[in-house]
Amino acid sequence: MSFTRQTLMLALLVPLAGCGDHGANGPEVKSVRTVTVDPKPLEDDRRAVGEVKPRYESELAFLVSGKVIQRTIDIGAAVRKGDILARLDDTDYRNRLKQAEADYIAAEAVLVEAKAAEERQRKLLDSGITTRAIYDTALKNLRSAQAKLDQAGSAENLAKDQLAYAELHAEFDGVVTAVGVEAGQVVSSGRMVVRVARSEDKDAVFSLAESAFDVKKPNTPPEIAVLLLSNPGVTADGVVREISPIADPTTRTFQVKVTLNNPPEQMRFGGSVVGRVKTSSRPVVVLPGSALFDKGGQPAVWVVDAARSVVGLKPITVARYETDRVVVSEGLAKGDVVVTAGVNRLRENQKVKVAQEGGAQ
Repeated sequence: MSFTRQTLMLALLVPLAGCGDHGANGPEVKSVRTVTVDPKPLEDDRRAVGEVKPRYESELAFLVSGKVIQRTIDIGAAVRKGDILARLDDTDYRNRLKQAEADYIAAEAVLVEAKAAEERQRKLLDSGITTRAIYDTALKNLRSAQAKLDQAGSAENLAKDQLAYAELHAEFDGVVTAVGVEAGQVVSSGRMVVRVARSEDKDAVFSLAESAFDVKKPNTPPEIAVLLLSNPGVTADGVVREISPIADPTTRTFQVKVTLNNPPEQMRFGGSVVGRVKTSSRPVVVLPGSALFDKGGQPAVWVVDAARSVVGLKPITVARYETDRVVVSEGLAKGDVVVTAGVNRLRENQKVKVAQEGGAQ
């Protein structure tokens, strides 16, 4: 009885064991979600917040040293070409001019006397009454007097210029953006007194991360729409004029200057603005971030072979990374079926079953 019972149990277990081996040796099939690739141009609508700054800004300074007795403007003041911005105490320069004028008059008198002496000696020499040596001395004195008169004239002109330099005038129409001295200060020549920006030339300046630049685009400056942050109804068109080749050492961003065309008066220096560039890229593929797989440090995706129902890795080129998606510029063709979920559970030639399929741009 016992032997018969054991034999019966073994007979029942053999087919069960056979069924288990068959399931273990069969190919494992993974359920995946996929999207079908269809490359299309992507509307690139990017925005950044920046500041209105002058395109041309000049530091104006006195050409002579002295004590500042008056500064006629403050920060934010509008100035016209020729307006007086500041004055120095010109007492010393007036005295120098008076001395230079007196020296010129004295030199002029010496020249008149030397001319008369030379003329007399020339007539005496022609008559044979005087010697050639005496005439040469009179001629030398005449030339020396003429040179001293020229020197006195130059000194007088210099004194006049220095007196005029005691007043600082605006060299163009603009707006005062900074001041460097106060009344009562003694300043040296060349020290910044005021900084004036040309009011008609304005830039919108932005700080952008490296990912904002598409290095594959042609070197044509894109057009930018600039809106006043406090009043989006105030707008101006602009074009990128300059992109800094060096990143800011603190923020690691690059400064971009956009020249504004006919900016409205409301866009004042220092105002906050929003820059908006809207362009169409060449055909690209947009995938969810979950589709990315790392292959030896390079981005790749799993692509389904529909005929064999297996997957294989395909390297791709990512144009840029966004918050929850990636923009793929190269590596995928229209009709490719890309796995979007469970990519870390797959291996080469893994059998898969598509559980859900969608469309990718």
